[in-house]
Amino acid sequence: MTTTATSSRYRGSLAGRVTILTTLAVAGSIALIAMGLYFAVRIQLQANMDESLLKRAHAAASNPQYIRDARDGSYFPVFALNAGDIALMSVNQNGDYWNPQKRADNDFPIPGAPEAFVAQGKEPYAVRTITTDHGEVFRAATVPISGTDEALMLAQALEPQEEMYKRLGLIVLFFGAGGVVAAAFAGWVVAAGGLRPVRRLTASVDRIATTEDLTPLPVEGDDEIARLATSFNRMLSALAGSRDRQRQLVADASHELRTPLTSLRTNVELLTQADSSISGEQRADLLGDIRAQIEELTNLIGDLVELARDAPAEPTLESVDLSEVVERALSRVRLRAPSVDFSETMASWWVLGDSGSLERAVTNLLDNAAKWSPEAGTVHVSLHNGVLNVDDEGPGIADDDLPFVFDRFYRSTEARSMPGSGLGLAIVRQVAERTGGSVSASRSPHGGARMTMLLPGSSSPRPTEPPTEVLER
Repeated sequence: MTTTATSSRYRGSLAGRVTILTTLAVAGSIALIAMGLYFAVRIQLQANMDESLLKRAHAAASNPQYIRDARDGSYFPVFALNAGDIALMSVNQNGDYWNPQKRADNDFPIPGAPEAFVAQGKEPYAVRTITTDHGEVFRAATVPISGTDEALMLAQALEPQEEMYKRLGLIVLFFGAGGVVAAAFAGWVVAAGGLRPVRRLTASVDRIATTEDLTPLPVEGDDEIARLATSFNRMLSALAGSRDRQRQLVADASHELRTPLTSLRTNVELLTQADSSISGEQRADLLGDIRAQIEELTNLIGDLVELARDAPAEPTLESVDLSEVVERALSRVRLRAPSVDFSETMASWWVLGDSGSLERAVTNLLDNAAKWSPEAGTVHVSLHNGVLNVDDEGPGIADDDLPFVFDRFYRSTEARSMPGSGLGLAIVRQVAERTGGSVSASRSPHGGARMTMLLPGSSSPRPTEPPTEVLER
């Protein structure tokens, strides 16, 4: 119990777990989307920069005219006038370069083999990232200069673009965090609202456990919670029925036990107060009456114990020949009812059940038939294909009583003057149902009542061990 409670506290409430799972799922989705968006924008901006550099390089390389610098007499290409925001350099086939902007080499991306390959005509163009000695990062695009054996390299610093990437990352992170917080709140709201019926159901169950009021719960809607409430109502109905049956059993048992106990107490008091006025024959009659009442009380208590169990206590299921069970029951009943004849026609029928319970059920059927049979009457017993019929030659069962003869403590008007507790046939039905069969009552062709017990089985015994050839394999 301690382990379960600790585990429950550790796991937290269902609403909390739903909120956490929702938040994690949304956070994961937002993270994937944000990463995808960030890299997609980065790649697209990089592609746009490369395309822009290549266009400007092609435009500049197509006009390789030079003008003279009056300050020092040097010449520089016309395209250098439009390159204020970028660094440019011409590269020959040997990889030598000329910087018309007069920038220091450590502040300028130095051309390399890819640019020389463009000047040599081995590559139509080259685009790559170059880092200077001072750690500045440039994106360089190189194209051949029209009408010459040189190539033009244009390089643009990536620092502004990297700053934009950082701002984009911060924006994505900010909105992503906001989305996670909103998802957590939405998950909590959904979990709280969705689990509200569960909390009401829990409160109702706690109320039932406290008050033992088995009134069915109200069911709203047709969702999973409503189906759970419906299933719980079915359980409550079954529990209420079981409790009602227990109460009825206790009430009926107290009523049935009162009569033999009263008679037994009266006879014992008579014996206690007996004097010489009571003859030996009267004393013997009283003792015989007491023994009969004790036997009746013993049988009644045994029947009550059998019926009080909702299920048999550790039954021993085995393959049983029902015809042998009937034979043993007949031997016992013949001793108790010597004035009644028994005729039987039976064929073997093997069932899977508890031999002792089956014998008790069959004995109850035979006892009931013997009790209602007239002097020198005959009880006809037949067993074929799992159908056991027990017919007597008594007055039969009234149509109004047929539906109730297997109910606990039910006794017809005619039976109330005869010995018995009204539990024997109830035990028969209970055993038959536990064995997977059924029992019914009807009119007998011999004029009395017919009790029919139907049990599933087969005409040959079921194997209890695998065949020898299977074991050898």
